[in-house]
Amino acid sequence: MSRSVVITGSTSGIGLGIARAFAASGDNVIINGFGDRDEIEAIRASLDAQGSGTILYHPADMTKPIDIEHMILTARDRFGGVDVLINNAGIQHVAKIEEFPPEKWDQLIAILLSSAFHTMRHAIPLMKSQGKGRIINIASAHGLVASPFKSAYVAAKHGIMGLTKTAALELARDAITVNAICPGFVLTPLVEKQIPDQAREKGISEAEVKDEVLLRLQATKEFVAVEEVAEAAIYLASDAARSITGTHISIDGGWTAQ
Repeated sequence: MSRSVVITGSTSGIGLGIARAFAASGDNVIINGFGDRDEIEAIRASLDAQGSGTILYHPADMTKPIDIEHMILTARDRFGGVDVLINNAGIQHVAKIEEFPPEKWDQLIAILLSSAFHTMRHAIPLMKSQGKGRIINIASAHGLVASPFKSAYVAAKHGIMGLTKTAALELARDAITVNAICPGFVLTPLVEKQIPDQAREKGISEAEVKDEVLLRLQATKEFVAVEEVAEAAIYLASDAARSITGTHISIDGGWTAQ
């Protein structure tokens, strides 16, 4: 039986990789994110062709609670509920705290942290009425450890870890699990965009940013593959993971082992 899956920030990067995995499993999926209308439709159509489920696109702005509510209600109306909620939407801004634009701080906190609260607030009653559910928050190694020049991102990802644990305790007797995945650096458009920012901030080359900054703490010295994160999400959404809740899976090439 097809599940109803909502994935925020899923028109590129990790979110798109996760959407591909669930679409291939025959699930009904709502993808979400910004981008060129024609490109998004091409992505939706390609996902739709992967399996037996239906793929919809919802343009909800993750800074707007009313948009988020409409997206969850769309899943209810079109697919009968929400079986799996994956909070993945993200942006980045790199700057020293004293130079960090306040509007950027507010935007990152809204998209990375507050949006997950809003999706969960509306999805949880649907999951309770169904008698089960899965919530998977895509956090980061930065939900466990910090890096300089990323104050808003690190603060939001640490917040996601706390939200994950709190929700897991609240829902432990409702057959709803809540977990986080903490990837290290994945070479997504979001990461690629920060390479020149980091180079400028540190006064080094982009190649040095990759080797000496991004992969410095990943013991494998390799970027994490999107598919690895997607497979972890598939597992956490499965019946086999019914006793896993309130915790995280690190996929970080040994970064947080140090």
